[in-house]
Amino acid sequence: MTLTSLPNPDRKEHARFSHRIQWLTIGFGAAAAIAAVFLKSGRSACGVAAGALLAWLNFRWLDQGLGALEMAALAQQGRPQPRVPLSVYVKFGGRYLLIGLAVYGIVTYFGVPLLAVLLGLLALGAGAMAEGLYEIFRGPDSE
Repeated sequence: MTLTSLPNPDRKEHARFSHRIQWLTIGFGAAAAIAAVFLKSGRSACGVAAGALLAWLNFRWLDQGLGALEMAALAQQGRPQPRVPLSVYVKFGGRYLLIGLAVYGIVTYFGVPLLAVLLGLLALGAGAMAEGLYEIFRGPDSE
C-alpha cells in the first residue's frame, strides 16, 4: 500500500500542498539566481541556484520521511510499541549531513561564495511562506 492509496481524503490535499511548495522553492530560487547574475556575478548565481536545489531536496526528503513515519504508524496501529524503520532516521538525520557536505564541496571546490549558497537555501522558506499565504487567502471552502 502506498501513501497516496490511503483512504484519508487529506492525502490528496497534502500532495497538492507539497507539490506547490516544491515548485515555489524552485521558482524563488531560479528568480533569485537570475537576479544574482545581474546584481553580483555568475558564481553567485550558481551558488544561489545550488542552495535552492539543496533546499528543494531537503524538503522532498523531509516529506518522504514523514510519509514513511505515517505509514509505519498506521501499519502498526494498536501496538503498544510501534517500530520505526531505520530508513526514516537516516532520512531525517542524513539530509543535514549530506546538505552540509554538499555546501562544503560547492564552496571549496567550485569557489562559489558561501553567502550565495546560504541565500539559495532560503528559497524553501520563501516558498513555504508563499504557500501559507495562498492557503490563508484561498479560504477553507475553495476546491
